[in-house]
Amino acid sequence: MGIEISKTHSLLAQAMDYRAARQDMIASNIANVDTPYYKPRDISFQDALIAKENELYKNPSKQLQMAMTNPRDLKPKEESESLKPTLFFRDGHMARNDGNSVDIDVETTEMSKNSIMFNALVMANKKDSAIFNSVIDASSKIN
Repeated sequence: MGIEISKTHSLLAQAMDYRAARQDMIASNIANVDTPYYKPRDISFQDALIAKENELYKNPSKQLQMAMTNPRDLKPKEESESLKPTLFFRDGHMARNDGNSVDIDVETTEMSKNSIMFNALVMANKKDSAIFNSVIDASSKIN
């Protein structure tokens, strides 16, 4: 187990992993623009990140808790176990004659939005690390 810089650091790292996976998925859609019967795929991870944030910061869940009236009742499933990134087919566009429904304009727009979000996460991670480094530098000047 290494040093945990902050709770935010692990959340940012996981968010960057998800953004990188989404970038790969969008690139795959663009690469298959001429593949017959190809359906564009996407990944949704907002629910998984919200669950991770609630777990890290001990935010109470906004879901109604199940009542346990008997000690032999089954325990509810943990939220963090059930919430994982979801892979889905983005199918709201007209398919061409070959059955392919990849819209290059939509894919490039989604790729640009995802790149901007990834870069924002990288900058937030740098700021978080800079705060940690400044504390270390300040503590070394005390002696």
